[in-house]
Amino acid sequence: MANSWATSAGVDLHLEPAGPGVRRGLTDALREAVRGGRLAPGTRLPSSRSLAADLGVARNTVAEAYADLVAEGWLTARQGSGTRVAERAVAPPAGPAARRRVPGPLRYDLVPGTPDLASFPRAEWLRAARRALADAPAQALGYGDPRGRPELRAALAEYLARVRGVRADPDRIVVCGGFAHGLTLLGGVLRRRGARTVAVESYGLDIHWDLLARTGLGTRPVPFGEQGTETGALADLGASALLLTPSHQFPMGVSLRPEQRSAAVEWAGRTGGLILEDDYDGEFRYDRQPVGALQDLDPEHVVYLGTASKSLAPGLRLGWMVLPASLTEEVVAAKGVSDTCGVLDQLTLARFLTSGAYDRHVRAARLRYRRRRDALVAALAEHAPDVRATGIAAGLHAVLRLPPGTESTVVQAATWQGLAVHGLTRFRHPASTAPRVDALVVGYGTPPDHAWAGALQALCRALP
Repeated sequence: MANSWATSAGVDLHLEPAGPGVRRGLTDALREAVRGGRLAPGTRLPSSRSLAADLGVARNTVAEAYADLVAEGWLTARQGSGTRVAERAVAPPAGPAARRRVPGPLRYDLVPGTPDLASFPRAEWLRAARRALADAPAQALGYGDPRGRPELRAALAEYLARVRGVRADPDRIVVCGGFAHGLTLLGGVLRRRGARTVAVESYGLDIHWDLLARTGLGTRPVPFGEQGTETGALADLGASALLLTPSHQFPMGVSLRPEQRSAAVEWAGRTGGLILEDDYDGEFRYDRQPVGALQDLDPEHVVYLGTASKSLAPGLRLGWMVLPASLTEEVVAAKGVSDTCGVLDQLTLARFLTSGAYDRHVRAARLRYRRRRDALVAALAEHAPDVRATGIAAGLHAVLRLPPGTESTVVQAATWQGLAVHGLTRFRHPASTAPRVDALVVGYGTPPDHAWAGALQALCRALP
């Protein structure tokens, strides 16, 4: 039945008198009334008791529908002023570009990819910079070797062998301006060698696919199943190279299974293909020792790429490649005309590594991020039991599996809670045949410690 308030407001609230769909029907009707402008911003809604009596439904049904719409941002509820239509409750515009716009100010950034910048070790870094500059020979400030400063390459070779199991000769390490710079250099070399296609994971970063496209390389997704990337299918893709995140697949959060690691290396050795191993957060494993780098299985067919972006800060613009002997000269020649790596930062990072400051910082960061992930899992269990965190306990992000068909609604609800967060669909390769999964990709690394509790509360309010 309709009521006098709904009739005067132009809201169609014809509902079934009973049944499990009453709450959803009421929620949908009110949402459409706000979306369509029939309920203007600031309009006060009847009390849950009054509207329930008019509709002939339980009061809890109305209260829960109101609560759903408050969580989504369509309504506001304040003690003493009742439930009102939110001032900014307008539907976001459609289209790919519009999905990146966020109405209203953001309070918390949960987009994956950035560490807690507030925890950058400024004092230790400054101490390392002073020592590095004091000890640097005058010629260190010249143009130097395109591979990078020998001090940094030697420090990286020792660290990567000790921590990630990488077989790294300093002469085959090339320092670059972050992962994107390294990938661009490699893409150009591959294209000049005659490559046309790079196999990529079904879920990943579109900016990496775009960078490869700018070098003239197409991308084809490797099938992705319940247990991760299925590298046994590489032979069917006609690719010359494979871009892979084997230690902690981004964004799905799984580790590449041993048989799939072997299949990838076997494919590279048999076809002469090249594996580009993106070890973006291999130091952050919380439940056990990290899986060693894939490069150790076949250093002549795997390029190991690492970066300081997750362990320290992306603004340093420091990354590194450990190259096969057959590729080193070509990459060095390509980098020689596009060197973007500051000598002083290289010398500082070398000192930071050899002094033990880097190890101490990573240990502290590992503990910090583990606590955040544990708090996230506990909050889900208490406040959103229908949502679960998937993947291994590692890295700076988690994938939250949602009930089917709810991803876009939850992303919108999170936006109204002041959260910047992405749905899993954003990371799906356009040509992927992998089953579509509704999920959020939540980066728990970015908020500073003092803001994490508030970010968790806002996230839980947005979840179904």
